[in-house]
Amino acid sequence: MACMKLGSKTDAFKRQGQAWFCTTGLPSDIVVEVGEMSFHLHKFPLLSRSGVMERLIAEASEEGEEKCSICLPDIPGGAKTFELVAKFCYGVKLELTASNVVYLRCAAEHLEMTEEYGEGNLITKTETFLNQVVLRNWKDSLRALQTCDDIISYDDELNVTKRCIESLAMKASTDPNLSGWPIMEYGGPMQSPGGSVLWNGISTGARVKNTSSDWWYEDASTLSFPRYKRLIAVMESRGIRQEIIAGSLTFYAKKYLPGLNRCQGATDTNSSTCVAPVALEAPPSEEDQKLLLEEIDRLLPIQKGLVPTNFLFGLLQTALILRVSPSYISNFEKRIGMQLDQATLEDLLIPNFSCSMETLYNVDCVQQILEHFLAMDQITGGASPSLVDDGQITASPSLTPVTLVAKLIDGYLAEVASDVNLKLPKFQALAASVPDYARHLDDGLYRAVDIYLKSHPWLSESEKEQLCQLMDCQKLSLEACTHAAQNERLPLRIVVQILFFEQLQLRTSITGCLLVSDNLDGSRQSGLAGPTERGWASTARENQVLKVGMDNMRTRVSELEKECSNMKQEIERLGRVKSFTWGNVSKRFGFKLKSRMCSAQEGSISNQNTESRKNEKLKDRQGQHKKNSTPKSR
Repeated sequence: MACMKLGSKTDAFKRQGQAWFCTTGLPSDIVVEVGEMSFHLHKFPLLSRSGVMERLIAEASEEGEEKCSICLPDIPGGAKTFELVAKFCYGVKLELTASNVVYLRCAAEHLEMTEEYGEGNLITKTETFLNQVVLRNWKDSLRALQTCDDIISYDDELNVTKRCIESLAMKASTDPNLSGWPIMEYGGPMQSPGGSVLWNGISTGARVKNTSSDWWYEDASTLSFPRYKRLIAVMESRGIRQEIIAGSLTFYAKKYLPGLNRCQGATDTNSSTCVAPVALEAPPSEEDQKLLLEEIDRLLPIQKGLVPTNFLFGLLQTALILRVSPSYISNFEKRIGMQLDQATLEDLLIPNFSCSMETLYNVDCVQQILEHFLAMDQITGGASPSLVDDGQITASPSLTPVTLVAKLIDGYLAEVASDVNLKLPKFQALAASVPDYARHLDDGLYRAVDIYLKSHPWLSESEKEQLCQLMDCQKLSLEACTHAAQNERLPLRIVVQILFFEQLQLRTSITGCLLVSDNLDGSRQSGLAGPTERGWASTARENQVLKVGMDNMRTRVSELEKECSNMKQEIERLGRVKSFTWGNVSKRFGFKLKSRMCSAQEGSISNQNTESRKNEKLKDRQGQHKKNSTPKSR
């Protein structure tokens, strides 16, 4: 730390309890009261350096008392600073440092210690040290600024705080890796303009490690928030990048909001800072944390991706715990909604801090975040995918984020579905908020619905059907269809629909395999002359794989047809008891299931005959090609 020694005498002061005495040998003729401390001094050294002391001594002398008494209640820095001022007046050796120069500068201004009362007076000494030593050094500027909280009344006149903040802002906004000389006070070694380390002024050839842009975060976090806020404002005016400002605010908030660390846990991998904030011994009060949280919301840049998503969720949870104003909670929800596609399932699991404790997790908060995301998606022009002439969906610029959010919400629904206190309308509202085009498959939604049905067995049949209408049976994968067909928790009507669409999917897959087989046959007939034996072997293996796949599909179709037939017989049996015909069932389900089942069976028989003929032709062609290729191989 930089320092300057003033004066040449040794210490001529001695303390006894709450009093200071000058040990020059002469009896004191003035007592100066500063707070609870008394200074027994002499008039001449004081009035020869201070205009204020000159006037006060003159006024006290008019009363005729041989030993006068003066009270200085408002001196900056209190008794400790006046002790240094008195030593300076007596010519005692005085050490100026970054920790006391601000107090001494303000005390000198308060006592009018100008050049009129002696050359090289305290105002000149402290001002020179402040400008030429303290403000040129990062650490000293920071220490000086930390002492400015007690000299607010002198701030406007002397601009000490402003000068310290501008010095810090200039140094923080300067990349030390681009400048020839690094910021020496940051704790690094001396460095030459070429970048090598200096030892006793001699270049060692060793290179100094590059300094990251967050090197000043820890130091800035030691400032009181009013000073820190002014520092951030000056840095923004100097054009420092917004992501650096956001990183510093994140660091500061984590240090003074203990709830953030509890909310984010130990898996904070998205933080943009390389250093971790040091925990405080005594955390701020709840009211101070509220005020800080509101200020952080005002200062954080409103731009997607600048602030880690898990940090925003931590701010939201802290705001809910501290019960801040609903407007600030809404602001955090909007910020999260802008980058919801970057969130994880763990981020969405916000505990319910309300007094009612209806549900384990705050589903309403997630609903608001999702609505903000969808509203922002519409503003950016990605509300829905575009359609081409053949009816195929083409991806819009924001379709990928919407798809990620849909998957995220489906996972969240599956997580909260097991909560027995979660009401059906709230579950339906959240699931229905996701646009249809955002889900390529409804497997995740089916899983959430199945968990909800399992956790809420008391739902009526109509409520179950209403819940299952959230799913699109045509967007279930074959695995999901297979599971759903055997799921006893699903309503019978939904199971029949799923079986029907699963049969259609299998038939479509078989048709595609047949087309691929036909294309392979056509390519071999009109292909290149003289194919190698290895090529034919590979083709034969592919055909064998296709054949096995088609056999499996054909078996599955037969099983599904048997299941549908058994279900039909069961429904007809029930219908005879309750005067309930199969025709009424088909009308209820909204499609002609009977005729399609029959056509499906007829199609299955015709497909089997066609497959057998094609397999015989394929075996004949392979045998003929092997005969033709045998002489060539010899």
